[in-house]
Amino acid sequence: MLYYLFDYLDKHYHLPGAGVFQFISFRAAMAVITSLIIAQLFGARLIRVLQKKQVGESIRDLGLQGQMEKKGTPTMGGLIILLAILVPVLLFAKLQNIYIVLMLLSTVWLGLIGFVDDYIKVFQKNKEGLSGRFKVMGQIGLGITVGWVLFFSDDVTVRQYLLPNGETSAVDASSVYQDVKLMITTIPFAKNNELNYGNLFSYAGPFFNGLYSFLYIPIVILIITAVSNGANITDGLDGLAAGTSAIIGITLAIFCYVSGNAFLADYLDVMFIPNSGELVIFCTAFVGACVGFLWYNSYPAQVFMGDTGSLAIGGIIAVLALIVRKELLIPVLCGVFLIENLSVMVQVGWFKYTRKKYGEGRRLLRMSPLHHHYQKLGYHESKIVSRFWIVGIMLAILTLVTLKLR
Repeated sequence: MLYYLFDYLDKHYHLPGAGVFQFISFRAAMAVITSLIIAQLFGARLIRVLQKKQVGESIRDLGLQGQMEKKGTPTMGGLIILLAILVPVLLFAKLQNIYIVLMLLSTVWLGLIGFVDDYIKVFQKNKEGLSGRFKVMGQIGLGITVGWVLFFSDDVTVRQYLLPNGETSAVDASSVYQDVKLMITTIPFAKNNELNYGNLFSYAGPFFNGLYSFLYIPIVILIITAVSNGANITDGLDGLAAGTSAIIGITLAIFCYVSGNAFLADYLDVMFIPNSGELVIFCTAFVGACVGFLWYNSYPAQVFMGDTGSLAIGGIIAVLALIVRKELLIPVLCGVFLIENLSVMVQVGWFKYTRKKYGEGRRLLRMSPLHHHYQKLGYHESKIVSRFWIVGIMLAILTLVTLKLR
């Protein structure tokens, strides 16, 4: 909203300094500052309200060190993250941008699903919370919406440069170009690094060429569901999910800035996506919200984010990666989420297999998800979190290296 206000003041009244709102870098800086301030001011008040209403986390004794000390710690702290994202974006971003609209929708959508889950757990004293079936239905609904918009909206385009030999390229800049509807994505570590989803049906003949939307939308659903649940599973130690998400958010902010800048995209040989640079404001607000939340969530936590926060931040990361056509980098960028997810799947699968084969279930890990395995080994929770952050930083750097390593 402030963008439109100062744009009006600059054009009609030539207000000194108003033109600075045209710069994404300035608005991104203001977004992260505002996000941090909101997290600080609103966080302390929300914690007091939650404590007054006795909105505490119910802890199931799993025999983990320091676990029972957390009993009664307020949950639903994800509200801090949601507010610290939404307010700066509404203030500083161009609200007519299709990508900003999509990110706001995704944030509110998954935030509401998580809030309902936490509400059932806390106020209705139902430890199971919202049925897993309804969670998945909500994630599928968002996946269909996001996939449909990205696939069919005329505002979602990539720039194709017309080369002298008559061919087109998404990265080789020239003075002649066109912005077209084309569902392509980036293949990491490959020289000719573009995958056109439409080509996946080309072998079946021209009759099937228009059917690749039926492939693309399920891929979007799978990515959103997987990353959202991965963030939810990772949210098991103080500061783990928020810190890891902040690292991922910084990486995505760099991708958004490069993908939305024609000169940088050309220099780094990256696909240029018109209007995607505006997502930098959203990314910086997201990072500010995660870091601001860490003020209260780092060990020992004063508040837990609950599903209100964890489902939302996972969905945000997934949709951002889809918009900038970097979804195939998610296994690397979100490697911490992936290994946490896999640790649960492998543990459950191995237990069922050995119970069927030997008559008793056996475990590969002392406990899943993986961070609880290390707790069982005697590592202090703050050390586990710090090392997971370091791994997250290494994966983020590796992800950025893919800009040039092909």
